[in-house]
Amino acid sequence: MPAIKGFLETSFIDWPGHLCAVVFLGGCNFRCPFCHNHPLVLEPQGFETIPLDHVMRRLAEMRPWLGGVCVTGGEPTLAPDLAELLRAFKAAAIPVKLDTNGTRPEMLEGLLAEGLVAMVAMDVKAPLDQARYDACAGVAVDLAAIRRSISLIKESGLPHQFRMTVVPRLHREDDVRRWRETLAGSPLKLQNFNPQSPLQPELSQEKGFSPDAFAALQALVG
Repeated sequence: MPAIKGFLETSFIDWPGHLCAVVFLGGCNFRCPFCHNHPLVLEPQGFETIPLDHVMRRLAEMRPWLGGVCVTGGEPTLAPDLAELLRAFKAAAIPVKLDTNGTRPEMLEGLLAEGLVAMVAMDVKAPLDQARYDACAGVAVDLAAIRRSISLIKESGLPHQFRMTVVPRLHREDDVRRWRETLAGSPLKLQNFNPQSPLQPELSQEKGFSPDAFAALQALVG
């Protein structure tokens, strides 16, 4: 069973249209310079492991008004036994939203085939250009895996969303246009860079897009 490193009992923002709980798993294969969850990414062993029975008990108590649970990270699909956790939620009739960076399509395909996921949100960091994507992910990225995950999600028939955090240093208007074209037909969400405690410390001295500039980028994706 994956080690649960964080548990938020209620969230209004992690699953659009749902009040949900959030389960955090540690570790990630990306090193996005703007990441705010970097302690969980870099040093998950520094976080207390929360017993699954505690999580299940609280979910059962909140079930009458809870829409489901969001499983996030870190990158949840790195956990080889992720399906075991999602089966526990399914057995308790708790729908699951999965957050992923799309780097493990073989894991994603299995979860979808088994019906363990009710919604998927995938962070697509940049247009599918190798240099641009590597810069945003902080590592060399297998773009074939990213494309495969995008296809699996779009073909799944499930509610889904593709998200991108835009950073003035890393993203231009043309990037947003190309990103939109790649993901056409799916719900898209832009998130503005927040300079508070990013993984790359020098980014804390920078700002996100101004409200007007960010609104113009949002208008590009509808």
